[in-house]
Amino acid sequence: MSNNVMVFAGYTGAGFKKSAFEAVSEGRRLANRLNGVLTAVVIGSGTKETALELARYGADRILTCDHPALEDFDPDRYTAILTDIVKQYPPAILLLGSSYNDKNIAARLAARLDTGAATECLEFALDSDRLVATRPLYGGKLMAQVTLEGTPQIACIRSNVFPIAEDMKAAEQVMIEPNLAEPKTRVVEKKLKNSDKVELTEADVVISGGRGMGSSDFSLLEKLAELLGGAVGASRTAVDEGWRPYPDQVGQTGKVVSPKLYVACGISGAMQHLAGMSSSECIVGINRDPDAPIFNYADYCVVDDLFKVLPALIEEIKGQQ
Repeated sequence: MSNNVMVFAGYTGAGFKKSAFEAVSEGRRLANRLNGVLTAVVIGSGTKETALELARYGADRILTCDHPALEDFDPDRYTAILTDIVKQYPPAILLLGSSYNDKNIAARLAARLDTGAATECLEFALDSDRLVATRPLYGGKLMAQVTLEGTPQIACIRSNVFPIAEDMKAAEQVMIEPNLAEPKTRVVEKKLKNSDKVELTEADVVISGGRGMGSSDFSLLEKLAELLGGAVGASRTAVDEGWRPYPDQVGQTGKVVSPKLYVACGISGAMQHLAGMSSSECIVGINRDPDAPIFNYADYCVVDDLFKVLPALIEEIKGQQ
């Protein structure tokens, strides 16, 4: 069996997502353990030069499929191309990122190759050269260790969990000529989200609100986030109440963030929520309840009314700018 590792690095017109670098970095670690070669695969349009960036994170070889017809994500075409690549360069392990597209391809590829796939993986280990993936079950109440039947063993990482490690090595680039079948779907219209705000999973500062907000008025959090150049998040309760949209949800069933600063406002600190932000560098908890579980994880604890604390904090920051 091959001891090589392959990573599908999801590419958009704007470049790579952070999870692509996380996947390549983790792929490097596994390849080192297996004494194998790490191959990164990039599919898209205008990718030739940008793909070389993956060498910084440990890729030994970069397979680049660059074609104008691949500008928009097409699950059928992308899966067919990746299937051909896997057959030509067979890996023991294939890692993907955490996006919807990554999970889409992982499932399709596993079906085509008659192998196993796991998503939302938090940790990897090796047992006799077989991959052991740790992933959550039942909304994060249990952590399961799973082994995957078949080859390659396919796994999608969870974003903001695996550290990015720069390896700064030269990589061989191989251009792949795609076999483009007639598409089964076509893009009829693209609407780009018109926002200059920082994306939640990419933000260095995240200000989140929970049940303690009491309503959909998150204006104080938005002001604080704007001052600090950050993003606004929410607990599952706040989203369930309709106070914030689902894309803002942080937690086991939402997004996983790992900012330099995470401020939890009126959030009790349920395990569901902690699973999505516990890797933050610095956590500040603001809650009137001195026994709130969030204080067991916070670096700084503020036991007070958030509607008194936040206005004072905002004014203080304004005065310092």
